[in-house]
Amino acid sequence: MQFHLNGFRPGDPELAEAAPDAGMRKPAVDVLIVGSGPTGLTLAAQLSAFPEITTRIIDRRDGPLRYGQADGIACRSMEMFAAFGFAERVAREGYHVNEVTFWRPDASGGIVRADRIRDVEEDLSHMPHVILSQARVHDFLLERMAKSPHRLTPEYAVELVSFSRDDSAAHPVSAVVRRVDSGETETISARYLVGCDGAHSTVRRGLGFAMRGEAHRQLWGVMDVLAVTDFPDIRLKCAIRSAGAGSLLIIPREGGYMVRLYIELDALHGDERVADRKLSADMLIAKAQAILAPYSLDVREVAWWSAYEIGQRVTDRFDDAAEGRAPRIFIAGDACHTHSPKAGQGMNVSMADAFNLGWKLAHVITGRAGPELLATYSAERRAKAQELIDFDRDMARLFSEGARDPEKAAEFERYFQKHLRYTAGVETRYEPSALTGSGAHQALATGFVVGTRFHSAPVIRLADARPMQLGEVLEADGRWRLIAFAPEGDRGVPGGALARLCDWLETDAASPIRRHTPEGADIDSVIDLRAVIPAPHRELELPALPALLRPRKGRLGLVDHEKVFCPDHEGRLDALPEIYTRRGIDRRRGALVIIRPDQFVAEVLPLEATGALAAFLGGVLRAV
Repeated sequence: MQFHLNGFRPGDPELAEAAPDAGMRKPAVDVLIVGSGPTGLTLAAQLSAFPEITTRIIDRRDGPLRYGQADGIACRSMEMFAAFGFAERVAREGYHVNEVTFWRPDASGGIVRADRIRDVEEDLSHMPHVILSQARVHDFLLERMAKSPHRLTPEYAVELVSFSRDDSAAHPVSAVVRRVDSGETETISARYLVGCDGAHSTVRRGLGFAMRGEAHRQLWGVMDVLAVTDFPDIRLKCAIRSAGAGSLLIIPREGGYMVRLYIELDALHGDERVADRKLSADMLIAKAQAILAPYSLDVREVAWWSAYEIGQRVTDRFDDAAEGRAPRIFIAGDACHTHSPKAGQGMNVSMADAFNLGWKLAHVITGRAGPELLATYSAERRAKAQELIDFDRDMARLFSEGARDPEKAAEFERYFQKHLRYTAGVETRYEPSALTGSGAHQALATGFVVGTRFHSAPVIRLADARPMQLGEVLEADGRWRLIAFAPEGDRGVPGGALARLCDWLETDAASPIRRHTPEGADIDSVIDLRAVIPAPHRELELPALPALLRPRKGRLGLVDHEKVFCPDHEGRLDALPEIYTRRGIDRRRGALVIIRPDQFVAEVLPLEATGALAAFLGGVLRAV
């Protein structure tokens, strides 16, 4: 991260300068968020970075989460956490899922290991697949909010009672909230309302949206335990199918000792509900012991346990848009899609909802884009939720059927391996739209697939020779990124393709940087240009590069030296090929990659396609 831009300030550099209204809870705000789970906190953390945006977040719970229910953190979510600045802390504390084993019945009635595979393929992401308590993820997001200009904190023990919309008002959404302890009510006026309030969402019910889907009547138990066992793979992710006792999924937890057990129980019948079984922790333990036999399982402590019925449901819409009316009310996360937890996607997909919505709300509230941008949230995320529902249905069915049918067990293992990229969270691809280009020039950068997340690779930062991931520049600050990959032999000097692009961006009236950057703001405050030059970093001199790649910023006019990178020719971070080879960059022509504020590749263009660049960004951003 960069700091001291506007003068030296001692202490924690992550603590932003406080806004004049820091800590105040205003009766009228830009955004009211209902629910402080991972979805609501991700949204709040993103919005809290903007001093000009006021936000309140309420939750009917009496305080922060202590025990996490959804603890699997996909590679893609770790990339997002890097944008928020705490991925390294999650990686340090969490259990890293490296390999998966599959166990089947053996001839003697016990179980035997049938296969062992990598969980994450090489170069799938520069981030690991991690297991860490959801409560700790909340802690990191809460810390980010508390250090923001507004010093934002959730208001606990406050529930949403009702809401209404009046488009004639400056703040069209009126929400009545009530303190759980005293019953005292308050009316909050907001420009936008976002329901991140879970499967029983008050906001969803208030909109009249139904959850559509089905329950499979299959009962599962889940528990976090501290146990002593002679099962050899207790510290590996395991899918276990026994001869007659059912199936078990083992997920090791952080800390080296605790494990999570997903335990298949008997199917529900007729109108039977989960509560009718009167389950206990001891019953779940006994079932797990039967599945693991002849291996022993001595549970010394149960940290948490629950039971659930498998089901997949999704709403038809994620906002209240109507013909001729832009959306003002949104739902995200479990409020609009629910599924089984075994694929480890619940928290990850929900946070991705919020990451998609957050920058769009910020763009509209700050005037960078028109309200039509908000319609893309439901269009993009509803399609991704349906993909998750379909995947989870097949995953849950095959996992359960595998306990009774050896052929289905083999099919489950093949399905699991085939979809490892999906469970890592990197397979999401948005369809062409105003935010996602056609990919007509995809051949210039085949590894940066238009519509997918930016796939990072190692580089060397020119100014200080620091080996780093290029994706580290994609912070959660609402900015668009342009990454210009210079062609072979182009070292940024006048007359080359990179210099011509920089000159046009800096001086031409049609340049999106000139058209969309407010007067008086830093030149990279809306659109941040970076460059990768395919030469050894020791052979380049930063002062010889175009001025736009070393801009003066802040009230002191200091030079930003961190805009230019070179390939990692020496393989300092890993032994894989350097970025041009790894990501299929056309060495003869180079490439210009446009990246959305949520780290997704919006388009790939030739370096000389200035008209196409201006047209694309002009289709999203307002001129100033």
